[in-house]
Amino acid sequence: MTTEELHEMLKKHPLTLLYFSTPTCNVCKVLRPKVEQLLETEPPWHFQYMNTEESMEVAGQHLIFAVPTLLLMAEGREVARLSRHFGMQDLEAPVRRYAQLFKQDPNPSGE
Repeated sequence: MTTEELHEMLKKHPLTLLYFSTPTCNVCKVLRPKVEQLLETEPPWHFQYMNTEESMEVAGQHLIFAVPTLLLMAEGREVARLSRHFGMQDLEAPVRRYAQLFKQDPNPSGE
């Protein structure tokens, strides 16, 4: 994914979780289905897998130095970051908080 493609995708999906990983990361392989399952229960979240080996420019722009790194994006801005050592409970709180916020007001910034 290019920077331009990511920008367009973020405009299309106001709440997006960017899941930065590599194909060889075994922790990432175990974590990914759990993250996707959580997001299915909390619409309007969109999941986007980012292979850091294929999208080096995007990873560099977002200062991704370790995998897995999860960026929670709201209206194109990073609102939370989890990297390397974290539990699902660390992810659940911000995912639910922002899902609830966007369910109440799909454009909370007032734009």
